[in-house]
Amino acid sequence: MRIFLIMLAVLLVSACQTAPSTADSVAEPAVGQIREYWIAAEPVVWDYAPGGRNLMRPEMGLGPWGEQTRYRKIRFFRYRDGSYSEKMPQPEWMGILGPQLRGEVGDTLKVHFKNLAAKPLSMHPHGLRYDEDNDGADLRGAGAIVQPGASFTYTWELDGSAGPGPADPSSKVWLYHSHVNSVEEIYDGLMGTIIVTRKGMARSASDPRPVDADREFTTLFMIFDEEAGEESGLMHAMNGYIFGNLKGLEADSGERIRWHLIGMGTEVDLHTAHWHGKTVLQGGHRTDVINLLPATMVSVDMQADNPGTWLYHCHVTDHILAGMITRWTINPQPR
Repeated sequence: MRIFLIMLAVLLVSACQTAPSTADSVAEPAVGQIREYWIAAEPVVWDYAPGGRNLMRPEMGLGPWGEQTRYRKIRFFRYRDGSYSEKMPQPEWMGILGPQLRGEVGDTLKVHFKNLAAKPLSMHPHGLRYDEDNDGADLRGAGAIVQPGASFTYTWELDGSAGPGPADPSSKVWLYHSHVNSVEEIYDGLMGTIIVTRKGMARSASDPRPVDADREFTTLFMIFDEEAGEESGLMHAMNGYIFGNLKGLEADSGERIRWHLIGMGTEVDLHTAHWHGKTVLQGGHRTDVINLLPATMVSVDMQADNPGTWLYHCHVTDHILAGMITRWTINPQPR
């Protein structure tokens, strides 16, 4: 018996010494496609409630949040190429969000960033693999901090540690944002998302969207502080819109929907994203409410099989009253 235990111990020690750790196995260098994006930061005027209307309950109006709905912002825009002459369209439901960057595990993103605003800006990604010169938050003043009128190309790798984990669906959402004066720039609106698809789950080499999702939506829950804490300037927004002005969240019955959820802001930005009419799967668990804290990124799956127009909102009570609510629709299958 003693000899058996000694032999077992030797085998266990040997296995521990030769088996690669999970951390090591996911951090392999990128060897896939090189995907290029041309992104510019530009000043805009943003309207949290276009037309000045409460589209959920018109008779109630916009309350104090309707005194002013238009503010100066800075946004990320995607262009077709390095001439920066043709903007790429994006879906209505994306609202204030910057372009969605995509890739499959093993790919490399080359992001050509041009700063057309009047202050230094950058692009900092969450979750991806990069060196210090491509962080976008280098306090030593390296090239990753982009001065007004200047450009910089970021190189970010989608290695295994950037991809979906064992309990994640086949694609995962990460955040990117400017990180020179990050608090000010997040309130400016300089945010977007990166979707990383599990290796082997992309639709094709040229299309990194996940093969098992028919439609994807991304929603940012955040209270934009426009007036130094005054209630009238605390815009309780979903993708930069209040009181139902976020539109375009529409799917067809039978589709598989992947929802990518982002929370940003301060300690008051505890959000509970809630869908009426359907449930979602989060890491194998069934729910209809997802908890979000600042800088939280969650991807969940839904089967669109209950046609109708439904509410979609934060379930924090005072956030509902302040306008963090909209509608989404599942269209019936045509007869």
